[in-house]
Amino acid sequence: MLTIRQDLPEGLLDLPSHELYKKLDGSTLFQLPGRRAEPIFISVLLHGNEPVGWNAIRHILYHQKHELPRALSLFVGNIEAARYHQRHLEQQPDFNRIWPGADGCSAETASDAPEYAMAKKVYQLMASANLFASIDVHNNTGLNPHYACVNKLDTAFLHLATLFDRTVIYFTRPEGVQSLAFSSLAPSVTLECGQPDNPQGVAHAIEYLSACLNLAEIPQHPVARQDIELFHTVAIVRVAPGVEVGFQDEAFDLRLIDHIDHLNFRELPSNTVIGWQKNQQALALRTVDEHDREVSSQFFHLDGNVLKISRPVMPSMLTRNIRIIHQDCLCYLMERLALPDTQVRRADAENNIDA
Repeated sequence: MLTIRQDLPEGLLDLPSHELYKKLDGSTLFQLPGRRAEPIFISVLLHGNEPVGWNAIRHILYHQKHELPRALSLFVGNIEAARYHQRHLEQQPDFNRIWPGADGCSAETASDAPEYAMAKKVYQLMASANLFASIDVHNNTGLNPHYACVNKLDTAFLHLATLFDRTVIYFTRPEGVQSLAFSSLAPSVTLECGQPDNPQGVAHAIEYLSACLNLAEIPQHPVARQDIELFHTVAIVRVAPGVEVGFQDEAFDLRLIDHIDHLNFRELPSNTVIGWQKNQQALALRTVDEHDREVSSQFFHLDGNVLKISRPVMPSMLTRNIRIIHQDCLCYLMERLALPDTQVRRADAENNIDA
């Protein structure tokens, strides 16, 4: 189900993401030459309802009059779901949960579905390509700032992230994520470019991807601590199976506060209310940490039928989109993270800052 091409079909760059099916049979890896041979890998449309990556890269390629400054391996992911403006279709796995582990082996969640074999094929091709960097481009459905994610706290990864924004999130779960797989091949980042209907996200992605294509090298000196605001994803929050979730109507098993996505990237104090439950005996949420341990009681509690936060924490990816809540998760929970001591000492020394 993977097509590999060394050219762009005529008229492809004129098409919005939901019309790509007219020119492409399915997921496609474009391998385009550039002046610098080490390719940069860019993945777009891993989620079909997130067009920012395609809109950005097609703008860059459309206006590129000469040879690309660097070879480009462009993976255009879930074209079928993009046709219907869906994250993924019901019969499909999530295209950002199908990638092999950092060792190149299948993720623990892998199945016999052809999408997993496709992702492994792309990974193997890039593993032999002397990759320069990997960038996965996304929108999100809730109110979130633009930020970058990394899966390693290495210098090159942090530089690649802060080139996009000073807000950086470090995470190691969920498994099967593209950036986590490619983190063993080259510096890799995930970009979160805000909501799909916001043109600022496309403009920001165009600026960033253009800069990366023109990079001769990624800096090796440590990132200065004043140039980064670093967070660590400590838990993933999902709605328990069978729980009906919604807003306003008290008939739902779990009724969330109306503007829950306004809580994203806010450091919330203990006892912040996030909703109300019908069942007052057991939490309607399932929360797991980086090691897949159930930790719901560490972060949430019931006060009567009121669902509250138990400890100070910062959420991201909260959304009012019920479909996304069930397909993916309610949110991620983050805590501030200091730069590793070695990075701080080296950066401070190079910038003549007193520790």
